[in-house]
Amino acid sequence: MHRRLTLTLLLPMIATLTGCAKAPAREPLANGLLLGLAVLESGPSGPVPQPAQLGILTNDGNEWNYRSIDDDDSNVFHKAMSFTPTGGEPGILTAAGTRAMVKLWRPDGSSETLWEKDFGGKFSRMRDIETADINGDGAADIVVATHDQGVVAVLYGDSIGGFTAEELDAEPNTFVHEIEVGDLDGDGVPEVYATPSLPNKLDGTPQPGFVTRYVPGHDDVRTVVADLGDRHAKEILVEDVDGDGTDELYVSVEAVAGGRVEVLRFDADTDPAQGMLITSLDDSLTRFLTAGDVDGDGIKEMVAAASKSGLWLLRPGSDPRAEWSIESIDRNSGGFEHAAILTDLDGDGLDELYVANDDEGEVNRYIWVDGEPVRELLYTHPEGLSGFTWNIMPVPVSLIPAD
Repeated sequence: MHRRLTLTLLLPMIATLTGCAKAPAREPLANGLLLGLAVLESGPSGPVPQPAQLGILTNDGNEWNYRSIDDDDSNVFHKAMSFTPTGGEPGILTAAGTRAMVKLWRPDGSSETLWEKDFGGKFSRMRDIETADINGDGAADIVVATHDQGVVAVLYGDSIGGFTAEELDAEPNTFVHEIEVGDLDGDGVPEVYATPSLPNKLDGTPQPGFVTRYVPGHDDVRTVVADLGDRHAKEILVEDVDGDGTDELYVSVEAVAGGRVEVLRFDADTDPAQGMLITSLDDSLTRFLTAGDVDGDGIKEMVAAASKSGLWLLRPGSDPRAEWSIESIDRNSGGFEHAAILTDLDGDGLDELYVANDDEGEVNRYIWVDGEPVRELLYTHPEGLSGFTWNIMPVPVSLIPAD
């Protein structure tokens, strides 16, 4: 990694000394980035939502290039990710609101609506999606979280690219912000985790919430696995971060006025009221947790993207159930969502951190050199970002829809 950065820095200098017009071209990256956006424009009565926008960043070997796709059917893409239906053609899966729609976009620019529903509340949004073979039949399924009737659903895939929607749970006046799929008890059966809470409050007053579990096809009943009292979570991560072969549940608990964000760990046998504190942050919101290996030592780290206090690197210690070490990556990065992802776009075996710094209207990349993060600006919205970046995900360039 150090050699790669050094070469990148030296190429412009070599070109200048030898009189070359520019540095030699490198190979285009086979993977790019998708950004799920809500774009707002000023109106006489306040911000006016515009069509849902999918931001696309690719690298042609010399520079990063940005373009976007609009969808007039909705006004926000909450998530976009690559997906291949069993027996179907691969594409980009999107979760949108209002209208609430799950679509699959093809490389030729066409799209197919997999599920659309008006849930009947004030808002109707597909808020999050994850994919896995939920019922063990060999077909890829899609798990969906929604606003504002608390619906958690599964789109069960078949062998020919079709889907059938089944709602696992519903509760009026409830927002479900996040879905995760994993296996905490190690029995080989995937579990679905969700974050129901009362509708959003932004004044710091209590907003009770839980983390719930469903085991579709085995136990469809809602089970509370994290009781957060008068607080709630809009971000959870289910992953084997500590490398013991079994997934863990990490919950970012938002602060009540005057408090701190807490990141709690839950294992399969953890009492719902006794989550293990791995760190706390002097912030009110932390809505992205992402895990990966930034330094190539074979041990995963976690990044917490806080709203105002910046980006934080968390490392498990010898006892991953105790508090982890924490260090600042960048205090000058932030946003209401502060979307972030650790992923290896360049295929060098190390994860890079990609972040939508909405406060500055930027998308940045961080790589670790000699143990320290180095930031690279990938894109700046020309007039700033009037809206929100809700999610950022890797995508094979071959799946990106045509102009």
